[in-house]
Amino acid sequence: MRRTFTWLPWVLLILVIIVFLGWQQLQKPKAPVAPDGVKMPAEKVEPLLDTSRAGGVVSYSAAVKVAAPAVVNIFTTQKVKRQDNPLLNDPVFREFFGDQLPEQFSQGPNENSLGSGVIVRADGYILTNNHVIAQADQIIVALNDGRRAEAEVIGTDPDTDLAVIKIELDKLPVLPFKLSGNEVGDVVLAIGNPFGVGQTVTQGIISATGRSDLGINTYEDFIQTDAAINPGNSGGALIDVSGNLIGVTTAIFSQSGGSLGIGFAIPAKVCQQIMNAILKDGRVVRGWLGISLLPPQRNDVMKPSEQGVTVAEVLPNGPSAQAGIQRGDKIIMVNDEQITSASHLINYVALQAPGSKIRIEVEREGKKQDLEVVVGERKQQQNTSSQYIPLPE
Repeated sequence: MRRTFTWLPWVLLILVIIVFLGWQQLQKPKAPVAPDGVKMPAEKVEPLLDTSRAGGVVSYSAAVKVAAPAVVNIFTTQKVKRQDNPLLNDPVFREFFGDQLPEQFSQGPNENSLGSGVIVRADGYILTNNHVIAQADQIIVALNDGRRAEAEVIGTDPDTDLAVIKIELDKLPVLPFKLSGNEVGDVVLAIGNPFGVGQTVTQGIISATGRSDLGINTYEDFIQTDAAINPGNSGGALIDVSGNLIGVTTAIFSQSGGSLGIGFAIPAKVCQQIMNAILKDGRVVRGWLGISLLPPQRNDVMKPSEQGVTVAEVLPNGPSAQAGIQRGDKIIMVNDEQITSASHLINYVALQAPGSKIRIEVEREGKKQDLEVVVGERKQQQNTSSQYIPLPE
């Protein structure tokens, strides 16, 4: 009996240690799995910092070494159609040359542009901006290790300015997504190919999150950063100090074309959603109400912002028109979601499946009423603004 009590504390101690080690393993981020079964890299938790000097961080080189190999340069070529030369309509000219036209008459010059991209899957899938590869006849991807490959466009989403392309190479470096936990003030690094000078790293902080109603894209939920972003950075990586992808750089606010410390990146969560939708369906399917909304107006800046958005126009025979929504109605709530802005409503409805029913609370002539709307499917559109510069131009 005495021997049993002698060994019991040791057995309990061993059990406690086993449970503790098991708990630690459960706390580690698990490698996510894509919808098609491909295992994605797990988010890194420990910051990769050099704090060799007392008093602060002196280098982010470890994070850059992890992330930089997965950031690629993208070169595109587009054939420019030459306008018809008056000589082509001359019977004598055509009789002399027939179908063998001189080269300067038969084709236009090539138009080249550049941008950046991020390898997010080991089987060759790359995220970039739609405006980087739009209408390109040829897309060449250059890796940091010197390899090059021609890329195939898998799918695009102009409404968020994202595109998925693919290269056929092996042993590819990959950046893991960081889907949450980014806060204003966090240090971030932007990696890209500005002005075609080669891969460049700039450092800044997260200036704001959830930026919207900027007129850059149809669907906006940007991370704002003061890390220098310039033409050629489009489609590049915005990473944290652990080397995780927190966003894809897409635009700057500038009237001169250069960086003014106001840059925008599409959050990794949105990038992952768009990529998964493209890989699953070949396109992004979104809900749609068939209305346009009035821009926010604040005549008295001292008053708190009002909840809800006002309907400017209702598309005839659209989902909202069929449900009874009228011009001038103020949409206050959708299902149980309080609507705070036009972009909030657009983003929320976009997540609803076409054909599903939603409850919309509107205010009309001072009275509230509930309407049931059958969500339609939105067609792709493009939205541009002269002050916000997609990169490259």
